[in-house]
Amino acid sequence: MSTATVRPFEVTHRGVLAIAIPMTLAYLSTPLVGLVDTGVIGQLGDAALIGGIALGAVIFDIVFTTMNFLRSGTTGLTAQAHGAQDRTEVDASFFRALIVAVAIGLAVLALKDVILEVALSLIGGSEAVQAATRTYYGIRVLATPFALINYVILGWLIGLNRAGLALVLQTVLNGVNIGLSLYLVLGLDYGVAGVGWASFAAEALTALVGFFIAFGLIERMRMPHRGVILDRGALIRMIAVNRDIMIRSFALLFAFAFFTSQSAGHGDVVLAANQVLMTLFFVGSFFLDGMATAAEQLAGRSVGARYRPAFDRSLKLTVGWGYAIGLAASLVFWVAGPAIIDAMTTNEAVRETARLYLPFAALTPLVGTLAFQMDGVFIGATWSADMRNMMLLSLALYIAIWWVLTPLLGVSGLWIALLVFLGARGLSLLWRTRARAAMAFPGGG
Repeated sequence: MSTATVRPFEVTHRGVLAIAIPMTLAYLSTPLVGLVDTGVIGQLGDAALIGGIALGAVIFDIVFTTMNFLRSGTTGLTAQAHGAQDRTEVDASFFRALIVAVAIGLAVLALKDVILEVALSLIGGSEAVQAATRTYYGIRVLATPFALINYVILGWLIGLNRAGLALVLQTVLNGVNIGLSLYLVLGLDYGVAGVGWASFAAEALTALVGFFIAFGLIERMRMPHRGVILDRGALIRMIAVNRDIMIRSFALLFAFAFFTSQSAGHGDVVLAANQVLMTLFFVGSFFLDGMATAAEQLAGRSVGARYRPAFDRSLKLTVGWGYAIGLAASLVFWVAGPAIIDAMTTNEAVRETARLYLPFAALTPLVGTLAFQMDGVFIGATWSADMRNMMLLSLALYIAIWWVLTPLLGVSGLWIALLVFLGARGLSLLWRTRARAAMAFPGGG
């Protein structure tokens, strides 16, 4: 990729929203799949089947969250090539990531039985629940290569600033999944297997549609040859970026798993209450993720174009819009939180406990805004080592605050530690931005 030429472009509010709004809609559609899957299985009246779907979902959440670097890394590398106006590298980035996705997907299939047995030994569940999990997992795992290919296609489209097409893909994926789940479970009485086959068909069809879209955008007459795709330096860079993002994802998973584990240590009521409250944070995160995706594309494009004014402008606009979204979410949760809690549980003890800690949960979108936006900037700019290091530093601070405050404040100390973790991630990345930007834009871009 050429790094000698500065290629100016304008960053506007409209341009930011043109990325953020479609991606927010795409991310918001994802949880609907889980709700529908649980709902249709719930109609069968067997609690073990619901538990089986839940345990299976946990396994796939871990696997796919771990592999999310295929989406994020592809976005950053593609956005930079797009900013440099290097069409050959844009397409080569797609094919390199595709090779990795297929290889990992096949590896997961080869290890699928090992993954299942390890997961079930750690998660537990009754024999009936585990039997349902085995049925669901055994079918859905076959879709893994398609799912990882879809990550690559989605990341590539975002990097090319084709958020509308990315929304189309997510709509196909989630729409087909929901429609087939309803038909196979309620119409044909396939039970848990029906939900698994719906996921498989949705991932496979979306990959087919994605290939159709991608190859419509690739310039056939200027297709990168094998030597460019398998360039050693480019492959090493991609692997390094993906490795750092994967470590960061593991650390984030650990942080939330630790929160759940420590909540459980305070009893079933606190565990249930904190799970209800964390739902608020995760809902808020879907809105923040859309704006973070805009930060990814624009920051990556700015670095590729070597144009500092666009980088500074994209940082200012995405963080500003992010805080507007975070503040709005916090206010909604603060005001409507009690009603939301009552709608999510009928247990009075859980309701009372959740209301007690609601102020902490209501602050999570606002406090976490900078972390979401700076993650987007660092992913797009492929400053992955810094993102990894600041995540690990913030995680250490989180554990330290928990260790000090929990004996003094109980559950409140746990919530404060989580808020510090969210805030530290954003502030530490913002602190690193000046030095990284100075290196990326020598002479000011």
